[in-house]
Amino acid sequence: MLPNVLMELPIQVTFRGMPQSDAIDAYVRDRATKLETFSARITGCHVAIESPHHHHSGRPYHVRIDLIVPGGELVVNHAPDDDPNLQDAYASIDQAFDQMGRRLQDHIRRQRGDVKPHEDGYREGRVTKLWSYEGYGFLESADGSEVYFHRNSVLQGAFEKLVIGSKVRFVEEVGDKGPQASTVAFRE
Repeated sequence: MLPNVLMELPIQVTFRGMPQSDAIDAYVRDRATKLETFSARITGCHVAIESPHHHHSGRPYHVRIDLIVPGGELVVNHAPDDDPNLQDAYASIDQAFDQMGRRLQDHIRRQRGDVKPHEDGYREGRVTKLWSYEGYGFLESADGSEVYFHRNSVLQGAFEKLVIGSKVRFVEEVGDKGPQASTVAFRE
């Protein structure tokens, strides 16, 4: 068990489309510090909280967390349409940090070699974000981790066939900014 030490790295909190809140800022910093229970090697944390349009009661919040760790950057984008039932900033922050905790644990397991790839090296996943015009997107693996992919990594020129929700098989590798798919096979 790691010692109970406060995170010594700078935690940056940004508010967009809403006034700065000391209470929310303190809550975010507390949640970020708790990530150290998974890894004492976190070297940076930036959290952006955004109220889409002008916030009024009933509008969910967008929370993005960028975590810098050895071997890459982990990103969680908790968008308002991910869960329309979340109506306040604290619930959205909790969901985003819960997801980041799982992603950080997965990253640590991969770094240690605890996660065994499938026999043929492929993992199962689905397309969760897609920017067709720019030629890239993100996959979600069966374990819930988010993996970047580029049009050039999609086999047999099948990038144009991909849509949100498409099932794929992929080979994951560590890229400059975190996990990325080096080979993506579209499953029709």
